[in-house]
Amino acid sequence: MSLEDIFWNAFRDIADRDGKTINGLAAEIDEGRGDIGLASALRVYVFERVKSDQSRE
Repeated sequence: MSLEDIFWNAFRDIADRDGKTINGLAAEIDEGRGDIGLASALRVYVFERVKSDQSRE
């Protein structure tokens, strides 16, 4: 799967903070992604998490 570095880095950070492996987190996202591609689902997930984290600050 191809993601831009900025998304990979953020995805790794999120997985680390949640105490999960990147493969485990990707599998969770894959299960609930519906009809969109996995790479797109990961980008949306990262965006939503970053946005959510920023609103808590």
